Amino acid sequence: MMIAKSIKNLILVLFLSMPVIAMASDKKEEKEGFNVVEMIMHHIADSHEWHIYGEGEDALSIPLPVILYTDNGIVSFLSSEFHHDDAGKLIVSKKGMNFVKLHGKIYQLNSDASSVTFDEEHHPTNAIKPLDFSITKNVTSMFISVFLLVIIFSTVARSYKKSLVPSGFTGLMEPLIVFVRDDIAKSLINEKKYQKYVPYLLTLFFFIWVNNLLGLMPTGANLTGNIATTMVLAVLTLLIVNFSGNKNYWKHIFWMPGVPAPMKLILAPIEFVGIFTKPFALMIRLFANITAGHIIILSLVSLIFIFKWAGTPSMLLAVFIMILEFVVAFVQAYIFTFLTALFIGMAVEEDHH
Repeated sequence: MMIAKSIKNLILVLFLSMPVIAMASDKKEEKEGFNVVEMIMHHIADSHEWHIYGEGEDALSIPLPVILYTDNGIVSFLSSEFHHDDAGKLIVSKKGMNFVKLHGKIYQLNSDASSVTFDEEHHPTNAIKPLDFSITKNVTSMFISVFLLVIIFSTVARSYKKSLVPSGFTGLMEPLIVFVRDDIAKSLINEKKYQKYVPYLLTLFFFIWVNNLLGLMPTGANLTGNIATTMVLAVLTLLIVNFSGNKNYWKHIFWMPGVPAPMKLILAPIEFVGIFTKPFALMIRLFANITAGHIIILSLVSLIFIFKWAGTPSMLLAVFIMILEFVVAFVQAYIFTFLTALFIGMAVEEDHH
């Protein structure tokens, strides 16, 4: 009931705030116009600061640490130190080196350059990209989600130490934990082996779900809509599945029993490629679904700025899609965890021939 009430309040706030946002942007719209693509890409892309509100000099942002590895060692500073040079480019000087920020990426200017120059395709010609280990918006969001998960599971663990009868917040979490353990892990993995995979599956499910929800919050980060994040999750699944694979698993890949030898030679390469296509599909599915949801919502909100008369219909559609996205947030976490458990179950299955 508490979650349903919170979601209801959030939707109400979004519903009421959309006309206000549209009215506040009318004057700026008339002067500069409204670039839908730029706005959408700005909101779904990673950044070196956490943007809250506004544009240009009137923008309110939380600066984040920039950490760069250059030929002269590690350079670190806050993203708020970037300032506009004479050409209007964001530039900062540290340790005798000049760094410029272009399209969300940081470049190091050549030692003899004081400003950036471009070729015909608008690529910098006198700058290189240093290794960027910055604490970006997505990284910060990941830290927040990990902190929340530690708090959540620590609270549940302490509650069970006091009493085995769940109550309050623990009573809310227990059905979800039991669901992952029994309906996903136990039903798809060998009953003698499933328990050692439950911690990973629980972490996977709640990490994806919590980050999906955080991405739906106002000014939230699009972490699970970032291909690098979903790739890491997919690689972890790939490693766990294949390191858990038994003799029967590898035999069904390279020399399938009960299949004529000529067919084995044809099917073996296909099965080998399948080792990598399965986690690849996990990576793309989560990335595409979360990113698509964000783009649809932002596109509908953009109609308020483009067509004044379309404000109310666009607002209603955006709220409907937002409600749908809360469902998708859970479904995508479930699908990723379910398929991971399925692949693990196939890898540890005993030979029944």
